[in-house]
Amino acid sequence: MNVVDARCVPAIVMGQGATALGILRSLALAGIPAYVACPPDDLATRSRWFRPPPGAPWDGRPGPSAMAALRAMPLDRAVLIPGADDAALWLSELPSSDLGRRFAVSTATRGVQALLQDKAAFAAHLAATGIPHPRTFHLGSLSDVAAVPMEALQRVFIKPVNSQRFSDVVGVKGVWVQSRDEFRETWARLHAQGFSLMAQEYLPGPATEHVFIDGFRDGQGEYAGLFARQRVRMSPPDFGNSSCSRSIPLADVGEAVGHVRHLLDGLGYRGIFSAEFKRDPRDGVFRILEVNTRAWTYVEFAARRGVNVCEMAWRDALGQPVPAAVERYPVGKRCIDLYHDLASLGRTPGLGVAGRVRAAFEWARADLHVFRLDDPGPALHVLGGLVRKRLERMGPAQTVRSKSPRRS
Repeated sequence: MNVVDARCVPAIVMGQGATALGILRSLALAGIPAYVACPPDDLATRSRWFRPPPGAPWDGRPGPSAMAALRAMPLDRAVLIPGADDAALWLSELPSSDLGRRFAVSTATRGVQALLQDKAAFAAHLAATGIPHPRTFHLGSLSDVAAVPMEALQRVFIKPVNSQRFSDVVGVKGVWVQSRDEFRETWARLHAQGFSLMAQEYLPGPATEHVFIDGFRDGQGEYAGLFARQRVRMSPPDFGNSSCSRSIPLADVGEAVGHVRHLLDGLGYRGIFSAEFKRDPRDGVFRILEVNTRAWTYVEFAARRGVNVCEMAWRDALGQPVPAAVERYPVGKRCIDLYHDLASLGRTPGLGVAGRVRAAFEWARADLHVFRLDDPGPALHVLGGLVRKRLERMGPAQTVRSKSPRRS
């Protein structure tokens, strides 16, 4: 298949929310036709580029319903791009299925996907390879809880082996434990809910110590693109996501880049990735926290700076050459999730008027995460939701006032 023919092959995004929207916009930047399999009222459906996959309705969830939707889909060929962990894991087996000839995907093997997604297996692998990481302890029983040296660790929190399910059910990424009794009680409660758990030392330092190495490793083992960004602010402040990030030179985080290459080369990884590190201020070492094995929330930010990993995944899946991205992308550029950044600034003590003015100037010059003038639908959808919530909260009070007698 030549490049001209390949341009007719669409991509299908499996995901939802801001991540699916970012993938869709990245594909639009590259001129690649795309569909999004997502819930019917999802944020991505408000984009000017949104199209549902042809055929029967499909909400993008992996499993038997996805197989049925793909089998019935009136497409001769398409590339699937995941925007969630479960989708990435499911798609790793698609090439060996009866649908592998019609639906292509750039992916690592299921074993590699599972190792990077399973936090316990990931921690064990890091320990074996010598890649710096926070001290981590598997919690399979109360005896494991008792064996964690809390007194030797600065701060400790409990985290899940499976982040996606834990976040969906509990609503947070991790839970603080301040004492041995609280540790036992929290573990027992979460264990009873069916979660596999770990304890991890919380690395000290502000949000700005977090850096991300985003990129793509193709089927030949080449890194077609690498992009480094630093977290500026996050929300919530402990186990939250970036609300403001900025692009930084790869040379500034060469140690972290080296760790990513060592890890992924050793696993024979293929596909999109985003690795999160935190620089430990106690010794200056970059310690790896996790690796996303699919497109991440800020994927469009990298694409707009010249590192379009969604286009790379599409080309690699089709067996096309993957041209190397720009090595010297613009640095110091910011991307802001406006809704969560407002919350982050609201929790910042002593910010004052001057700090808020500086933030406003940042917003005016930054890439806004969902808000785009050339694709306003998603932003209007978010604003509409906020207004509805506000009116719902005001509803009872308004009703009481409306029933009070008027004064003449």
